[in-house]
Amino acid sequence: MVICLITANLKENMDGTTRERLSQIQGVPVLERVVKYWARVEKFQASNEDLLITTYPKAGTTWTQEVVDSILNEGDVEKCKRAPTQVRMPFLEMTAPDGSSSGITKLEVMDPPRVIKTHLPIQLVPRSFWDAGCKVIYMARNPKDTVVSYYHFDRMHLYQPEPGPWPQYLEKFMKGQLGWGSWYDHVKGYWRERHNKKILYILYEDMKEDPVREVTRIAQFLERQLSKSTIEHIVQMTAFSVMRENPMANYSTIPDTIFDRAASEFMRKGEVGDWKNHFSAEEDAAFEEHYRKIMSDCPIPIRFTI
Repeated sequence: MVICLITANLKENMDGTTRERLSQIQGVPVLERVVKYWARVEKFQASNEDLLITTYPKAGTTWTQEVVDSILNEGDVEKCKRAPTQVRMPFLEMTAPDGSSSGITKLEVMDPPRVIKTHLPIQLVPRSFWDAGCKVIYMARNPKDTVVSYYHFDRMHLYQPEPGPWPQYLEKFMKGQLGWGSWYDHVKGYWRERHNKKILYILYEDMKEDPVREVTRIAQFLERQLSKSTIEHIVQMTAFSVMRENPMANYSTIPDTIFDRAASEFMRKGEVGDWKNHFSAEEDAAFEEHYRKIMSDCPIPIRFTI
């Protein structure tokens, strides 16, 4: 059975737990294993045919991957079910704890064009992607829903750092202390370079509001001429309710020793505005003030509701 990279040769900590700590690359907090094997990520040689899908964690990554794969396969459902998402589109910087399996090792045996996933902020993306002139699709999601989704993911994922209580988790998010660093820096970095590099910048909320329009934009960016009926079919097959039941997209191949599904499902809600069920009035007011201050220099049209 094909399962995620991190299922290989997992080892428990001395206290019997499996959760990892964060370390840093150029000041950006990431999992210790990413730091340990960073050299081979940094040296990765991209082809100009490769496509990079990048997001901050829990910002619609899997959705974007499935939409892209569906476009490239012209809506062929069976082709899109050839393997789990993480096999079809390897996770660039992720490595098993002992280095036995990694996104890099998978990519090295794949012929271009390759579709590659990453959560790296733009300054950490290997230079070969820019030198080769690769296309990049970046999806941003409003930070309130992102942090809620990330919190539940960290509760569920037994190899992620311990999330702790919600109020402290929200504070860490606002300070950029979670894995892959500051959401603010992440979304700003790609936004500011979107006209200098081949970056299609899409918004999660726009995709939820009008998926036909946004899938059409992605297809045009990928230079794929698809009929209206094919676009509509792709929208249907990549709807959250459909993906949630698709074993090749819902990460159900990951064993319960890694995903504690009693804590949360990998595909939980996929909604816009679920943050209202988590933020107290005081937390929301503090977050809004912080958001306005940090984002005042970068007017990304992010919406918290649709």
